[in-house]
Amino acid sequence: MNRIDTRFAQLKSAGRKALVPFVTAGDPSLEATVPVMHALVEAGADVIELGVPFSDPMADGPTIQRSSERALSRGVGIDYVMASVRAFRERDDLTPVVLMGYLNPVEIRGPEAFSRVAAASGVDGILLVDLPPEEAREFRDAFEAAGVALILLASPTSSASRIDMLRALARGYLYYVSFAGVTGAADRLDAGAAGERLRAIRDGMQVPVVAGFGIRDAQSAAAMARDAEGVVVGSALVAALADAADPASAARAFLAPLRAALDA
Repeated sequence: MNRIDTRFAQLKSAGRKALVPFVTAGDPSLEATVPVMHALVEAGADVIELGVPFSDPMADGPTIQRSSERALSRGVGIDYVMASVRAFRERDDLTPVVLMGYLNPVEIRGPEAFSRVAAASGVDGILLVDLPPEEAREFRDAFEAAGVALILLASPTSSASRIDMLRALARGYLYYVSFAGVTGAADRLDAGAAGERLRAIRDGMQVPVVAGFGIRDAQSAAAMARDAEGVVVGSALVAALADAADPASAARAFLAPLRAALDA
């Protein structure tokens, strides 16, 4: 088992839900990334999704798009992302780290080479937003050989046949996109409708299912966690960090109420 499997097993044993914050590597500054990661853990994060900035983040809304643009303007690339994970691992060897990004940087390097570098840096999983499950087997096998989980996505529009495919392919956890659209559109979140779909998807799934998109505060996190094994919060956190004088303190202040709500 890698860190992801271990963490979710611990959560299940304790009867707790996973809190998975997303932050963009290199934003709000190059110096802030690792301190923010540690602050999120201190505030109750169970897994950290570290966004890999990309020039065409088609699944992301304006908040994360701008965050990615700012990071790219600072020269953030894969080398910086991997170095940040290695620096995080100097103090934290337990918290799972998942890279979230797009297929192009992996294809350029090749899945075997990319996953080997990721594993050596302390990465536990990789989520590629634009990798359909029909084309995922080669990547999953290459990542598994390196000890890295390929995190896959499901959505409200996923067909029954695609869900069956995800049951066979998913590793680490399955990321359920709570509505069709881009990140950050909190007004589109319908926890009731999402909950019904989540219950159906979780039936027979061999890995935990976490829900993301539209989760912005303690209330929405608790609502979505009723039918998921965890929740992902991204755009609202990225926005809270963007103009913070002390990003690490802002990260703690943002995440602590969500942790409390999930544990209530």
